[in-house]
Amino acid sequence: MIKEQGEDCLAGVDEVNWAGLFHAYGSAQDVPGQLRSVCGDDEVARKAALSKLFSNIFHQGTRYSASPHAVPFLARIAVAGPRTARVGTLWLLTRLAVDWHDEYTLPHGIDTVAWRAVAAENSQEQFLAWYDEELATEQDPDRRSRLEEGRTYCAEGGFIDSRAGGLASYDAVRAELPSLTCLLDDPDPEVRTRTAYLLAWFPEEGRWIAPLLLARLEHEPDSRTAATALVAVGLVCDHALARDLRPWLDNPHPLLRWAAATALARLTTDVHAADAGLNDDGKLVEQIIAVLTEAAAGQVPAPGTEFNEGNLHGYTARTLITLIPHAPDTVLAGITDAFGGTPNRQIAGLARPVVLAAFPDAVDHTLTSFTELGAGQQRILRVLAENGPWKHYGEKFELALRERGLPDTQPALCTYTDTTAAGRITDPNDPWDGWDE
Repeated sequence: MIKEQGEDCLAGVDEVNWAGLFHAYGSAQDVPGQLRSVCGDDEVARKAALSKLFSNIFHQGTRYSASPHAVPFLARIAVAGPRTARVGTLWLLTRLAVDWHDEYTLPHGIDTVAWRAVAAENSQEQFLAWYDEELATEQDPDRRSRLEEGRTYCAEGGFIDSRAGGLASYDAVRAELPSLTCLLDDPDPEVRTRTAYLLAWFPEEGRWIAPLLLARLEHEPDSRTAATALVAVGLVCDHALARDLRPWLDNPHPLLRWAAATALARLTTDVHAADAGLNDDGKLVEQIIAVLTEAAAGQVPAPGTEFNEGNLHGYTARTLITLIPHAPDTVLAGITDAFGGTPNRQIAGLARPVVLAAFPDAVDHTLTSFTELGAGQQRILRVLAENGPWKHYGEKFELALRERGLPDTQPALCTYTDTTAAGRITDPNDPWDGWDE
């Protein structure tokens, strides 16, 4: 049975000129064998093959000329392949599409318009023209040899610009979405959850993706799947569907309330929110803030969602930053609460935007005493003085402090806030936490 599944999933795989395509380690001629192992009977070989595919066609976030060609086969495996291969394959498809975008696009999601504009400025044709121009005048043999190698690589389909390479894989996965949406009704909740997470990164398809996710919510028994679907709806839907999310703010399950608030926060802080009449009376934003600050101060519901590496407190902090202008003291208190359950590595990435949003105007700390600041501003500065990312991403954080006229070293900020540096506390459950010590 597995053999027949594999044959169906990999139909046409030998028609692709893999030897003429590239991945991280050179020729992609080994990819068909790895795809066959994913579909095979040997579970150990299957796991090894998936690991190799993650390493070669998605190497540390880089996509190659072979990457989009592997996508149709991976999509078929996700739908009809061996049960133990499907969840991992969905994860690989997501990474091939959007890299690790949780790290730098939440809570707003993917900006495909900007991505396509940048990729268009770095097309294969433009790089080939640049190589030809350089080769026409280059006399140095070594540099000429390197230019010729680069031009050959580019002419054979290799991506010189990583953003263009990533977009090719993204569009390959995008083309497979209609065949993957059946997985929203899969018996395995892990498959349903991973599918909802994948769909969250395709706003250009939101007009038909969002209704499918909302329909899934009507009869979804698994809270983790439902929460992932709610957040996904918020990342891809337009304002017309926002009203369908509002009733979920009153759901008895804390994870689902959090997911609805997270989804609606993005929509209500969008530049078109006022035009859509989403927050005419201000009550919606008040309710969103109440739900998120409650989540920030409480225990993380388990299990969480796929987003933000499963860390709800970190995602809550990301979302609350966008809501600071609506209720600065309340929201900043919520952010400091959320930091208590957020890995230090994530706090490092959030410290700069928190400072910039908490202090929309510059403060001359030599003229303004700490007690003259707002209660929320005082609280966030104390937390950052005690446990701020002074080593990991410290330069960006310190720059934000300088831009706002605040003390930009830990000793100076501790003096200003009358606090004592506590030092970083590493999280034993976060394999990356403390790596810079």
